[in-house]
Amino acid sequence: MNTKIKLLLIVALMLIGLGIATIVNISLNFREYSIKSATEKATATASIVKDGLTAHMVNGIMDKRDYFLNQIYTNHSDIKALWIIRSDKVKKQFGEGFKNEVIRDALDTQVLKTGKTVQNIKENADGITLRISIPYNATSTGTPNCLKCHNVQDGDTLGAISMEFDITHMRNDGMLTILKILGINFIFIIIALMLINHYVSPYMKLFSNMQEGIKKAYRGDFTHKFKTTVSGDARTITEQLNTLFTKMQETFGDIKHNLATFIPQGCVSSHDPLYEAKTIINELSDIYKFKKTIELDSSKDIVYNRIIDVLSNKFEFEHFAFYEINTKNNHRELIYISQDNSICSSETEEDAMLCRAYRTKTDIISTEFINLCQECSCEDVEYICIPFDINDDYSLVISITTKNPSDIARINKHIPSIKNYLEAAKPVIESRILTNKLRETSLKDAMTGLYNRRFLEEFIDKFVKQAERRKESYAVLMLDIDFFKKVNDTYGHDVGDAVIAQLGKVIRESVRESDLAIRYGGEEFVVLLQNATREGAMRVAKLINESFAALSFDVGAGESIQKTISIGIAMFPEDAETIWKCIKLADTALYVAKTTGRNKIVEYTKEMSQNDNLR
Repeated sequence: MNTKIKLLLIVALMLIGLGIATIVNISLNFREYSIKSATEKATATASIVKDGLTAHMVNGIMDKRDYFLNQIYTNHSDIKALWIIRSDKVKKQFGEGFKNEVIRDALDTQVLKTGKTVQNIKENADGITLRISIPYNATSTGTPNCLKCHNVQDGDTLGAISMEFDITHMRNDGMLTILKILGINFIFIIIALMLINHYVSPYMKLFSNMQEGIKKAYRGDFTHKFKTTVSGDARTITEQLNTLFTKMQETFGDIKHNLATFIPQGCVSSHDPLYEAKTIINELSDIYKFKKTIELDSSKDIVYNRIIDVLSNKFEFEHFAFYEINTKNNHRELIYISQDNSICSSETEEDAMLCRAYRTKTDIISTEFINLCQECSCEDVEYICIPFDINDDYSLVISITTKNPSDIARINKHIPSIKNYLEAAKPVIESRILTNKLRETSLKDAMTGLYNRRFLEEFIDKFVKQAERRKESYAVLMLDIDFFKKVNDTYGHDVGDAVIAQLGKVIRESVRESDLAIRYGGEEFVVLLQNATREGAMRVAKLINESFAALSFDVGAGESIQKTISIGIAMFPEDAETIWKCIKLADTALYVAKTTGRNKIVEYTKEMSQNDNLR
């Protein structure tokens, strides 16, 4: 049902309701008027009868009253019956009267008893009858004086006149009047509806036209032209809407195209382009805030944590793993995992080429094919793996898992948005990687690949605080190449550099990843062994000493040389409360090794500190 029909129906119902209310009101008032009119006529008739009977009494012809009453009854067609009744006091004084002058019903009894007019309506299918009894009360005032003729007191009821009036014709007149009113109302309703239809239809057409245009605009189509035959404000509004839609059509396409240059197609799936534009703008805003935040982060690890937070909080992924891959050696490092175990086999950590997502550079969705990734060792789990290249040296892989296959569609929908965040983070991650490389270069010795003394000076306090919190200990080894100056003086610095480089290699191969090996300066090296016992420190020292002593160095002309090292050992915090002091004590033990024959390992003892020559 369209709006115009609804409006006409509502107006028609209102007019019909008003007509019904009017008819009901008129019907009630007409009935009341009919009864009131009949009552007034009865009162007038009773007054005439009273005056006539009084005249009969004065003239002594009271016995002729029956003729008078019959004339009144006969000359009024609407009077069906008329009779008079006497009260007991009048009967006692003047007798019973004529035989028809008797009490006929309860109304006669009531009127004689109360002295008040009593009436009753009798209504049936044949007609309506008004039954009324009007009393004659004695009065001593006026003419004649009732008390002169009657043995009664002032106000006593002398009798009453009873009548029955036929008021059926009044009902018929009322029905005819109601029908006329009903006909007039019907004609009025028809005319009103025709006028409303004539004047409202153009506005309804305009309204429908506007609805159609708005529906098109909701779908991003602003080509609709609004039309109307109405003049005045409606035409002005129509022209303004056409102007607005024309401008929207000219500009909205460019806006959507420009937004799409920032967010690739497919990030937002909606048939409503306005909603799509809003979603893209919100996405751009979130990515912009994300990028501005990570640009101020000091390290690559913090940026990674930001990405992990986005995956957890924005996309609400419950189970996922975040990997960094070194493309130079194909080593894959697990940065974060939200559950205990990775779904990938352990071999993938050492050989990233086993990872299908990294190898193919494509998104891997487990629901696309049975057992799609051969390295996935988890059953009853669906997954999506997203690869992303940072630069020639590093790549990322995000592995999202779920036990509910229906979640894959939701995860897949977020892939473009995830890549948008990774694209925003890419230059920042590259910058932090470069910074780390530069930083690492400044903190490492180029010849040996070990940390340099600057690293020790900058980070040793952090290691000490960490060791104190964790109740850790360190064994400090101070190493020095025996008679190294002679190598440089005799064979040149190239041979000397080779000796130093080989010692650095021996040290790297002899210690754990948790240990620190540092080129302290020249031919001196410092090794910090984490949580090492004296026996363990001595074992490592011997390994380094023996491995280095077994090396031969080509010095040219078919000759080769072998070199030895001396090592001093001190324990932190057993021998000293600070690392720097412990290094000093290890240097003291090294000095003892040098002065007592070289090519030996000496552990620090307190007696060494008591020797003034060793301080």
